[in-house]
Amino acid sequence: MRRVSITGVGLTQVSEHWERSLTDLFVEAAAKAIDDAGGEDPEAIYVSSSGAPFIQRQLNLGAMVADALGMAGTPALTVEAGAAGGAIALQEGVRAVASGLYDCVLVGGVEKASDASPEEIAGFLSMPEDQEYTAYTGITNFGLNALIYRQYLERFGVRQEEIAMLAVRCHEHAEGCPHAMYPFKLSLERILSSPFEADPIHVLECSGIGDGAAAVVIQPSRGEGGEVEVAAYSTSTDRVHLTERPDITTFEAVKRASDRALRMAGISRRDVDLVELHDETTITGIISLEDMGFAERGKGTSLLAGEGIEAPQINTFGGLKARGNPVGATGLYQVVEVTMQLRGEAGRCQVDGAEIGLAESLGGLGSTCAITILRRS
Repeated sequence: MRRVSITGVGLTQVSEHWERSLTDLFVEAAAKAIDDAGGEDPEAIYVSSSGAPFIQRQLNLGAMVADALGMAGTPALTVEAGAAGGAIALQEGVRAVASGLYDCVLVGGVEKASDASPEEIAGFLSMPEDQEYTAYTGITNFGLNALIYRQYLERFGVRQEEIAMLAVRCHEHAEGCPHAMYPFKLSLERILSSPFEADPIHVLECSGIGDGAAAVVIQPSRGEGGEVEVAAYSTSTDRVHLTERPDITTFEAVKRASDRALRMAGISRRDVDLVELHDETTITGIISLEDMGFAERGKGTSLLAGEGIEAPQINTFGGLKARGNPVGATGLYQVVEVTMQLRGEAGRCQVDGAEIGLAESLGGLGSTCAITILRRS
C-alpha cells in the first residue's frame, strides 16, 4: 500500500446560506481544494451528506456534484454514516489512492440544514437511531444525550459546571475564526443560564447545526518534507440501542477505533499535539476524551485544565460547538482543520509546533466512530 497525503483543502464558512444550493456550497469547497492541490482533475469523487435525502429530497448526489464541477463522467460515490460520514468518505478515498486504484481523489462533505424547519431538524438528527425501536417514541437526539449526561453526573460525582467548560473553551478557540459559525466567546454563566434543550443539557451545550462544505484532495505522498500524510485511520461500531449497552457512559466504538488508529500510526497518545473532537454536546465530548485514553474515566474535565495523561490542544477552531456542525461535512471540516494546523496555516488558532493531529467523528450516539490521524512529514 502506498503512503498517502492530503495535498489540497477547501471549506466554506459554516453559516445559514439561504441564497445558496447544496451543490453551490460543495463546488466552492471542492474548487478551493483542487486549486490548493495544484489544479489536477480528480479521477474519482467521494461525497458525504447526511441530510440531503431528508431535507432536500436529493439522492444521486455523487453524479450531482460531479456534473456541477464540470466533471461528468468521473466516478462519484456517496457515503452516509450520520455525522461520521465525512470521515468515512475520507477513509474510502485514502484506501483508493493507497491501493493504486487512483492517483488523485477528491473527497467532500456538504450539508444545507437551513432549508429545514426546527421540527424537521430534530427528526433528521434522530435518523441515525433505530426508527422502529427508539425514534418512534419521540425522544430526540439531544434527549438521548441527556440520559447519558444525567447518568454520568450521578456516577462520577462531576459538577455540571465542569462539563460545560468544554463549551467555554470551544468558543474561546473559535474567536475570530473566519469559517466558524459562532466566532465569539461565551461565559460559563451564559451557558448554564440558557434554557434546557433536554434536562440537564442546556441549549448552549449543544452544537449548532449549520450549512457548509469542506473538501480535500488525496494523492500519493511524494516523500518531500512538509507533506501532511494520513498516518492512520480506523472505524468501529457499537450497539445502536442505549438500552443494550452495558454502560452508557462510555463509547466502546471510540475505544476500539482510537486504539487501532494509534497502533497503525505507531505512536502513543503523548505524541498527539491536537485533537478535533466530536462534541455534539458537551457530554459526548468529555466521554470521547476519556474513551480515547487522554483522561481517566470520570475525569475528562481535567483535560480542560491541562491535567490529563498528556493534554493535547482540543478543538482548535471551536469544534462542533462553535465552528458549527454541518453534519455530513463535519468530519471533513475536522480533517481540513488538522491539515491547516500541520501546515502552519491556522492563523490565530495555530498550535505552535504541531506535528500530529487526530480527528474523531461519531455517527449516531457513538454507534459509529471514525478516527483519522494526520502527521507532518
